[in-house]
Amino acid sequence: MDISPPYDSVQPCRYPSSIYTFSTHRALTMRHPLIVSLLLISPVLVASGCSLNHESHGGEHHGEDGEADSHGHGDEDQHDSAIGRPGDAGSVDRVISVSMDDTMRYIPENFEVVAGETIQFDVVNNGKLVHEFVLGSTEELLEHHALMKKFPAMEHDDPNATTLQASASGSVIWTFDNAGVVDIACLVPGHFEAGMKGAVSVVAP
Repeated sequence: MDISPPYDSVQPCRYPSSIYTFSTHRALTMRHPLIVSLLLISPVLVASGCSLNHESHGGEHHGEDGEADSHGHGDEDQHDSAIGRPGDAGSVDRVISVSMDDTMRYIPENFEVVAGETIQFDVVNNGKLVHEFVLGSTEELLEHHALMKKFPAMEHDDPNATTLQASASGSVIWTFDNAGVVDIACLVPGHFEAGMKGAVSVVAP
């Protein structure tokens, strides 16, 4: 007697590691904490056929060529926090150039801005490895770092971050609303541990 499961009836998982993003995680954490717990406890379950409702979770969108497009999963205001908010390209006060390389350092690695300023960070990867430039609080960066260890192929579609291949460049536009310190880090596994960090000191006007 054939007791094999009806594999043709199992829908593929909507969140394999290749498209599971940090904004996906944050949106799911707020709406479905049990699902997120299962994902983190057993990534094997994710790869073996879990099925999440596409409409409810923002999910994966396919173009006509069949390639997955990654989008922000959750409201834009989920990025608003003590560190600031996504900036408007038409309201940039200053442009700061940043380079990063395989020495696991940002050049420069420390910045000073005035609260209320909108800064455009123009980032270039001069290394041969993938690197990223991520703004966040210490708590947010540690949470993201833990996710990167579990999902190393995670895509990043967050406005506070850019992930760059070798010789690539990108920009992060951010409005720093509050005085304090905003951390910067590369959360690629091994890079954070090697000291690829920086900081933005936000001073009162």
